[in-house]
Amino acid sequence: MAKSDKKAADKADKAARKAAKADKRDGKAAKVEKQDGKAAKAKKAAPESLKAEKAAAKSVNAEKGGKAGKKAAKADQKAAKKPLPVSPLAPAAFPELPVIEGVAFAAGAAGIKYQGRTDVMLVHLAPGTSIAGAFTRSSTRAACVLDCQDKLRGTQDTAGGAAIIVNSGNANAFTGAEGQRSVDAVTGAVAQALGVPTRRVFSSSTGVIGEPLPAGRIVGIVDELSAGLDAGGIAAAARAIMTTDTFPKGASAEIEADGGAIRIAGIAKGSGMIAPDMATMLVYLFTDAAIEPALLQRILSAQMDETFNAITVDSDTSTSDALILAATGRSAAAPITDLRSRTGRAFAAALRGVMLDLAQQVVRDGEGATKLVEVQVTGAASTADAHRVAMAIANSPLVKTAIAGEDANWGRVVAAVGKSGAQADRDRLSIRFGDMIVAQDGWRAPGYDEAAASAYMKRDSLVLAVDLGIGRGARTVWTCDLTHGYIDINADYRS
Repeated sequence: MAKSDKKAADKADKAARKAAKADKRDGKAAKVEKQDGKAAKAKKAAPESLKAEKAAAKSVNAEKGGKAGKKAAKADQKAAKKPLPVSPLAPAAFPELPVIEGVAFAAGAAGIKYQGRTDVMLVHLAPGTSIAGAFTRSSTRAACVLDCQDKLRGTQDTAGGAAIIVNSGNANAFTGAEGQRSVDAVTGAVAQALGVPTRRVFSSSTGVIGEPLPAGRIVGIVDELSAGLDAGGIAAAARAIMTTDTFPKGASAEIEADGGAIRIAGIAKGSGMIAPDMATMLVYLFTDAAIEPALLQRILSAQMDETFNAITVDSDTSTSDALILAATGRSAAAPITDLRSRTGRAFAAALRGVMLDLAQQVVRDGEGATKLVEVQVTGAASTADAHRVAMAIANSPLVKTAIAGEDANWGRVVAAVGKSGAQADRDRLSIRFGDMIVAQDGWRAPGYDEAAASAYMKRDSLVLAVDLGIGRGARTVWTCDLTHGYIDINADYRS
């Protein structure tokens, strides 16, 4: 090969290798570019993937929250799905109550706790109405109770009208400063709607303790309630304030006085957490009598010990108990100015009768109750001792379960007397079940008949009487038996 040809061949070979290297670099670059493209694509896809992941997590959390919400809703609606059976001790029907001139009622559904029923009552009282009240002595009183007590202190200006607004399903108790703000919001809305002074708007709440009151729901129906006020709406009002009650409670009385008739009508709610000072209940009494506020308060207070402070279902006292008595002064009868007058005495007796009727209805509607029990104590060293003994018997789980089991176990009554703290002498003690003497002079009565006593216990209304044989102190209280129904209600229903 010629030298020139060899040189040309070497040059061509070198160029070929150089081209091959270039192709290899281009291939690597293309590969890198391809990888960069994949990375870029992956990077672009990452936010979408993260969004999907977050959305999935949100969906799971929502599902969990939904399940919790459904569970809570299911618990809240349990009572609505499984209504309580009407007490076997309930009256045949709600009584026909007289219209009290100067009083109008409305009932509405705010959806505070219960579904498919009314849960708010509004009462409008005419100008000139006197107000009196009695409230729980609990040291953990609800905001509405404290507010009412504050408004009733001092001299009342009765020139303007007045109002009462009540909700069921929430006690607005143990709710801190928010509790008073809720009271202010509700009473303020009522005052504006009815044109009455805020200081003359009284509120009550009954239901679950410790949960904030959804005041906005009540405020939201105030105008509707105001538009629906009706002088004959007391029965609907009685239903609106019920919680675990199985029937609405009402009672009335009428007396003839100089110049015309005086009428009294009242409604109440109460079923469980019933014990004195006061018992767990809400009571609203209305009369057309003309009585100044201070005298009205004296008359009311004088009737408490023998009525609402003489009943017990379970010995528990609530945070929200309230009794409000309103006297419109619209009767044609002469004003009552003296408790010792014929009309004053007659009015007090009639009021006591209405209060006792309502108090006994509360016991008849005691949670799970099947028997009404009257406990009579006589021969005590004092009235206070008689009350202690009566309440010790009426609150004794052993006595109450024996009654539920229709067991004439008078020994449990003896034990209750002994634990009461009142002065007692076993050798002077006598016990009756109805008309039958079952124990006497510290021993079983000589003529005691177990079969007859057991037969008596099957009645739905019983009298247990104890004579301490010491003094003249006496007291009568009312209670009911303690059944499985009480446990079922308080275990299954948050009320």
